[in-house]
Amino acid sequence: MVRSCYWDDAIEDHGHFVGSPDDFIAWADGTTLMFETTQHAILNHVCDLQGDEAFCETYYHFSGVTAEGPNFMSTGRYVDHFCRRDGEWRIANRVTIVEGTYDVPKAAHAPASPYSADEPSQARRDRSDVSYHRPPLPRRPR
Repeated sequence: MVRSCYWDDAIEDHGHFVGSPDDFIAWADGTTLMFETTQHAILNHVCDLQGDEAFCETYYHFSGVTAEGPNFMSTGRYVDHFCRRDGEWRIANRVTIVEGTYDVPKAAHAPASPYSADEPSQARRDRSDVSYHRPPLPRRPR
């Protein structure tokens, strides 16, 4: 799905990575798989639409949880150039501005987990994740 967002001739300029969409996806997959879990939030967005081109800026927040800590957080902006070709919009080029990277310590007094061995978390990094269930399968009240 990520690959379908880019035109074949797009350049992804993303912090330590600069290259093609295919190479970016492989790099990003390898980077995020270093973490036990990740979240990527898309925040404020502005778009300057000019015919078959759009110039956009979108803030992001990324966090990655590690087994031993510290955890990782990154904040910044995507500065995108979108083009419409044959009626279809895709990213023509993206520049990712990394504005901050942070080591986040593990919480000293983390709250007790709401999950147990009998009712484990349904968060997975594959198609067994609850988001793939149709309909989603909630835990049952006690």
